[in-house]
Amino acid sequence: MKTRILFVIDGMEFGGGERVFTQLMNGLPRDRYEIFLASGPQKSFYDAIAQTPVKRFAVDFSNRYNPAVLFALINIIKNHKIDIVHGQGARAEFFARLASRFYGHSHYVSTVAMPVEGYDVASGKRSLYKAMDGFTERYVDYFLVVSAVLEEAMIKGHGIQPEKVIKIYNGIETDHYRPEDLDESRQKVRKAFDIQESTLLIGTVGRLVWQKGFDYFLQAIPALIKSVPNSRFLIVGDGPLRPELEEQAITLGIRDHIIFAGHRRDIRDMLAAMNIVVIPSLLEGFPMVTLEAMAMERPIVATAIDGITEQISDRIDGLLVPAKDPETLAHAILHLATDPSFARSLGSRARKRVVGDFSVQKMILETIKVYEKL
Repeated sequence: MKTRILFVIDGMEFGGGERVFTQLMNGLPRDRYEIFLASGPQKSFYDAIAQTPVKRFAVDFSNRYNPAVLFALINIIKNHKIDIVHGQGARAEFFARLASRFYGHSHYVSTVAMPVEGYDVASGKRSLYKAMDGFTERYVDYFLVVSAVLEEAMIKGHGIQPEKVIKIYNGIETDHYRPEDLDESRQKVRKAFDIQESTLLIGTVGRLVWQKGFDYFLQAIPALIKSVPNSRFLIVGDGPLRPELEEQAITLGIRDHIIFAGHRRDIRDMLAAMNIVVIPSLLEGFPMVTLEAMAMERPIVATAIDGITEQISDRIDGLLVPAKDPETLAHAILHLATDPSFARSLGSRARKRVVGDFSVQKMILETIKVYEKL
């Protein structure tokens, strides 16, 4: 008999959580698992699992006070005799944990990519999420965390028993992110944005929110333009801070040197077009873009913060700099720009690290072990 797993996530946008669940739904062996999904009907999310036999249920998690969501999940779990509920995200998990508990016959697995205290929301809403999360943590069999710092946060900060917290690194599809694809992808993107092949393109990827530290990246750019006049800068992503960042670029006198590309689905191609990838984050769980850039053999400059330091070793497979330090950030980028041999060596070692430690296949196998424990 197949194990029936219900994945629950708000699905209001296609972010890192939706991506990991996509990898699991697409990668779990069909002869052993029957898969169900309760989420908002987000098109990109649905498209990503279109070729996989998943029974989907559209659930609106936008209203965190709506009891109808709880009853909808209880009915799904009961009617389809769900064995394991696997949730992610405080908004969706509050209802999913309660629904699993009320049904009484399903186990619960929670993926924690960011603790609720780190959410980019107003302080009042963050306190509410923390209370909701704390109340329902008792109903979780296992917490899957994506980094050592999150493991410590759950054990020491949330008081979860150590045996209930399991670290499983995010993984990427290493066969999809291949250095062999660089030339064709690079040419396509550079042509689309009218960037010459000889131009040094320095780029970054992520949601335009405060945690990503893009304002410090902008502050580093004037010095880079002065040292490397034949350079341009690419910011891939969208979010609430975009108007503010564009205004900051005008104030710094660098707006003509920057491309705000907005939300893109072709991240592999965008990374291929970049000569150097910058990750100036202030707060992360375990960013996927780092792994993508490493798999593409891109030289990386990133901030030395928790999560990233588990992915990159300084001067071995990337350069690490302090957060909120645009001067040091600019110096590190310039180092790679003026020493292409060193930059290539970092990229080569980064690819080997990803293949060995951060493949999606490894992530799926380790998650299956958790399911089998239940």
